[in-house]
Amino acid sequence: MSDFQKEMKDRIASYERDEALKSDAAAFMRSSITSRYSYNFSWLGRPIIQYPQDMVAMQELIWSIQPELIIETGIAHGGSLIFSAAMLELNAACGGSQEAKVLGLDIDIRPHNRQAIEAHPLARRIEMIQGSSISDEIVGQVRARAAGKRRILVCLDSNHTHDHVLAELEALCAAGVVGELLCGLRYDRGGFAGGAVTRPALGPGQQPQDGGLGNT
Repeated sequence: MSDFQKEMKDRIASYERDEALKSDAAAFMRSSITSRYSYNFSWLGRPIIQYPQDMVAMQELIWSIQPELIIETGIAHGGSLIFSAAMLELNAACGGSQEAKVLGLDIDIRPHNRQAIEAHPLARRIEMIQGSSISDEIVGQVRARAAGKRRILVCLDSNHTHDHVLAELEALCAAGVVGELLCGLRYDRGGFAGGAVTRPALGPGQQPQDGGLGNT
């Protein structure tokens, strides 16, 4: 571990004891959720509906993991697919997998969103499947795409209820996609913001939170 990495680790650990920082951060999240702050951003031309700090964190994960396949549930406008494809393109330019792909799943891929994603310069790294992420048919298609891949990153960002996320994970495990699976669960900030946004009943632990992103 480099000196910079150690300093960063220590700094992050200290935040748990920083009451002023936690209070300020919670206030920002409450205001940003009600004002739909995360809807203000795009990535290479497509709305991404993510917080910038989460995008930076995902960049760090994708760089460190060097995935051969990124599986994303929930597509919406496609910004996250384009973001992941862009990160894989950068990985490839730096000696990573030249054939790495992004696989997006959504129960309803709107035609105008599909058209825009397929017309994007990074579309060659993206494949989309319409259907439920927990159906046997769709899981079977995911299994086929994941065959032979050693490093897979999964981002679950569709239906955020406890039962659905658990079903997604169980389906991926049963399909044998797991292997050396690394799961990135994308959360919104509803719980952290003190319940500023109405959420459905989520079940045990009340996590992950419902992002309420929509697909328009």
